[in-house]
Amino acid sequence: MKDKIAGKLLEANLVSQDQLHKALDAQKKDGGSLGQNLVRTGALSEVAYADFLGRMYSLPTVALSEITVPEEIAQLIPADVATRFQVVPIARQGRVLRVAMANPSNIFAIDDINFITGLEVQPVVATEGDVKAAIDKYYDSADSLKEVLEGLEEDVELVESQEEDADENTLSAESQNAPVVKLVNSIMVDAVKRGASDIHVECYEKHMRVRYRVDGVLQEVMQPPVKMKSAIISRMKIMSELDIAERRIPQDGRIKLKVGDKKVDMRVSTLPCIFGEKIVMRILDKGNLKLDLADFGFYPPALKSLMHAISLPYGMVLVTGPTGSGKTTTLYSCLSRVNTAGVNIMTAEDPVEYNLDGINQVQVKDDVGLTFAAALKAFLRQDPNIVMVGEIRDLETGGIAVKAALTGHLVLSTLHTNNAPATVNRMIDMGIEPFLVATSTNIILAQRLVRRICKNCKTEETISEEVRKDIGLKPDAVCYHGAGCDACGGTGYKGRQGLYEVMVITPAIREIILDRGSTEELANKSVEEGMLTLRMDGLRNVERGTTTIEEVLRETSGDG
Repeated sequence: MKDKIAGKLLEANLVSQDQLHKALDAQKKDGGSLGQNLVRTGALSEVAYADFLGRMYSLPTVALSEITVPEEIAQLIPADVATRFQVVPIARQGRVLRVAMANPSNIFAIDDINFITGLEVQPVVATEGDVKAAIDKYYDSADSLKEVLEGLEEDVELVESQEEDADENTLSAESQNAPVVKLVNSIMVDAVKRGASDIHVECYEKHMRVRYRVDGVLQEVMQPPVKMKSAIISRMKIMSELDIAERRIPQDGRIKLKVGDKKVDMRVSTLPCIFGEKIVMRILDKGNLKLDLADFGFYPPALKSLMHAISLPYGMVLVTGPTGSGKTTTLYSCLSRVNTAGVNIMTAEDPVEYNLDGINQVQVKDDVGLTFAAALKAFLRQDPNIVMVGEIRDLETGGIAVKAALTGHLVLSTLHTNNAPATVNRMIDMGIEPFLVATSTNIILAQRLVRRICKNCKTEETISEEVRKDIGLKPDAVCYHGAGCDACGGTGYKGRQGLYEVMVITPAIREIILDRGSTEELANKSVEEGMLTLRMDGLRNVERGTTTIEEVLRETSGDG
């Protein structure tokens, strides 16, 4: 067929031998049809090639841009079929369906459409550009999509770059006109403007939904048309430089955007589910990164203890808590406090969430052997003063971290435990000897994030004496809650703050560790020495009027 078309083009004097060879070479190199490559190399215009095909196959040609296709006609061919074969139905007369095609020689497309619709297909020829534009227009601009896009603000410049140092370019005008691209851009812009930390795109049997995590709580924001499922997911994967053809395994990628004057990184994770891939985007907004520990809401004596611990020349500072509790932000804040020209700071992270000037940050890559333990070993040959390990996951990493802390380095790291005292026994359970834990650790900090009461709708709340007594609240404490307003989206909360449990490894605590004391013994002794548990710090914040009892009860347990 290609040879036949080439021969007819030469016969009609529409192209020269040189132009034909140039197009064929481009086709071998870049793929695509002969017609695409003739247009791409400048041998023919799209309109001239469409007219040629019309004459060759004795078919009429149409200018799709001048035709309005009724929605009931467009819906005769499913969106995925129209996209796969690059066809658009334009009219129906009885049992005859007129279909615009860029490639009228595709008999497989004609047979499939014939079978799907039960109608007799009558092809007409249109330019490839017109067909693509019509598919975007009629299959992605359904009423339901218009409703979704309504109210989403498009007045923010959205820029993407493929590499860290690449110049950021505005998205092309053609892409901006595509409704799927507009929708995906709007979702991202809207999430950033709302201060969301994550975007969840989820597919179900008969619908799909988009949710944002704002102040730690997921809230549904829209339900795009389910027929757009594949298009939305593919667009997000393309922006993340992921393989759109691979739908069987999880993938991880990254998007770098510019919303207005704000630079935003998004960490993208895909997961195959039974009705399509779920995509979660973690929004890493440098503008929201606060690195001043004094603004975190620490109990003043606890903050003083932490400041002292990170000013020491050696030892371990451990931060513990569940995923999403702000551990990394706390560690970054500690590092920024000690980041001076006189020290060498090195970090191993998985992944590197924010780039900090003056700090040598390493991205852990398990698949090539660059584990936390391997990075930590390499760090010790790089003359470091301060080392941060993203997480102590195993005995090897823990052992090297302890060794580094005992040989003149300040080591900062995280673990996953429920509270500060439990961290000690977690390390011992890993296989680290109690005397090593006791001698290497300076301080352990456990934390949680709770939502702040919205200042615009903050209202006094009446709490019964029975509840006050049950949770340990002072009898005369005044409690507040948010009534709900436009500023907080009706939730009564705006922003988040930390609850902190800071356990200093004092000589008395060290003795309990050496005697393999229980978590309860460590907790009791620490409280006796002035430590506030997470629950106690939560109640302190309730009494200060910054959060609610419900938030504290949700994030802390009675014994912690």
